[in-house]
Amino acid sequence: MMKFYRIFYGFILRRRYRISFKGMELLQKEGGKLVLPNHQSHVDPQLVGVFFYKYTHIVPVVNENFFKIPFISFFLKRWGAIPVANFKKGNRDPNVLKNIFSKVNIALDEGKSVIIFPAGQLQDIGVEHVRNKQATHAVISSLEDDKIRIIGVRITGLWGSTFSKAWTGEQPPFLPVFLKGFFYFFANLIFLAPKREVTFELVDITEEALAQSKNDRITFNNYLDSFYNINGIEEPSFIKHFFFFPKSKRKLPVNVVKKTEKFMAKAAQEKNQLVSD
Repeated sequence: MMKFYRIFYGFILRRRYRISFKGMELLQKEGGKLVLPNHQSHVDPQLVGVFFYKYTHIVPVVNENFFKIPFISFFLKRWGAIPVANFKKGNRDPNVLKNIFSKVNIALDEGKSVIIFPAGQLQDIGVEHVRNKQATHAVISSLEDDKIRIIGVRITGLWGSTFSKAWTGEQPPFLPVFLKGFFYFFANLIFLAPKREVTFELVDITEEALAQSKNDRITFNNYLDSFYNINGIEEPSFIKHFFFFPKSKRKLPVNVVKKTEKFMAKAAQEKNQLVSD
C-alpha cells in the first residue's frame, strides 16, 4: 500500500517539479547511511521521501509538530520517522539527543538511510546556515560503526517556492500551502502546470565529515555550510502557478533582501580579515 502512495504522490510532484538527480547510486550501496540535505523549503522532505525511497529504505528525522497533522502523521509513522522535540515552542526535553542517538543507531544498524536536515529550519536567504544546531554534530561524533556512510545532499531550485521563505519573507504555514498545491494541480488540468527545475546532488562526505566532527559544533556546522553553499548565493526562482498566467514578476521580500545584504557584508568583512591576518 505504501508503494502505491509513493508512486501516486510521485506522479503529482512530477507534474510541478522537473527533477534531476546526481550521485543517486550512493544510496544503493550496502550498509547504513546518514543523509544530510540542506533545507530550502517545506517541499524538500516530500521530494526526498518519495524519490529516495526508490533506492533505499529511508528513516526521516522530523519535527514533532508534523506528527500532529493527521494526514502527514499517517505516512510518517509508517516510514518509521523519528520525532524531534520542537525547542522553539519551549519543549526542553533533556533526553532529546539520547532518544535521537538510540533510534538513529538502530536504523543505521539495520542498513537503512537516516535523513537529517542539519539546519532544522528553512533557509532565511539563498544560502544554507546551520548556525549552532547540535543534533547532526552530536550524531556523527558518536558514530561507532566505521562502515556507516555520510552523504551530503545539495538541493537547488526550491528557493522561491511558496513552500520557502523567499515567497513572503516569513515561515510559510505548511498545511495551507500544502492544500493550495493540490488546488494548483487540478487548476492546471493536471498536466499543464508550469514546472520548477530542481536538482539533488549527492556527495559522499564520510571522511571529511568524520574529521570535522572532532571539532566543536560551530566549526563543524561551518563546514556543512561551506559544502551546501559551494556555488554561492542562489537567486530565487519564482514560477507562475497557472499555465494561463504571464511569467511571474515577483521579487524577494524586503526583509529577505536586507538579510542577504547583511550576510554578504559580513562575509566580505570576514574575507578581508583573513587577508589582513
